Order: sequence, then structure tokens, then C-alpha cells
Amino acid sequence: MAVKIRLKRMGQKKAPFYRIVVADSRSPRDGRFIEEIGTYDPTQNPSAFNVNEEAAKKWLANGAQPTDTVSKIFKNAGIM
Repeated sequence: MAVKIRLKRMGQKKAPFYRIVVADSRSPRDGRFIEEIGTYDPTQNPSAFNVNEEAAKKWLANGAQPTDTVSKIFKNAGIM
């Protein structure tokens, strides 16, 4: 099972809000996930994010692959 750390879209139309989740790569974008490890709000200036560093490091150590956007968030948070 390939595990990815990716964004799950929430919020209203034209007002996106994302949750950072660990999910199986075969599941749909807003579908099933294994664990929620943070949030990301691109509508604020500057963009706001909140990440559980302990859980993120655990999943990265176990082989989960972050998407491009999530890896940028992790670099800004100092996790990667």
C-alpha cells in the first residue's frame, strides 16, 4: 500500500481550506484517509498552516510520500 501525505479540500466555493492528511494513494482526494496531521489555509495573507510535527515525522520515517504542496508546507514548518 502506497501512503501519501496530501491535502483534503474543505471549505466553501471560492474559499478553500485544506486538511493535511495521510491517505492511501488509491483513495479519492476528499475520500478516506488514515490520519489528519494538520491544516492549511491559503486565503489568509500570508498563508496559515498548522502541522503536528511529531505525527508528520513519524509518517515520513515510515515511508509516506508527501505531495509537492505538502513538502513546501513541511519545509516552511521546518519538518523537512
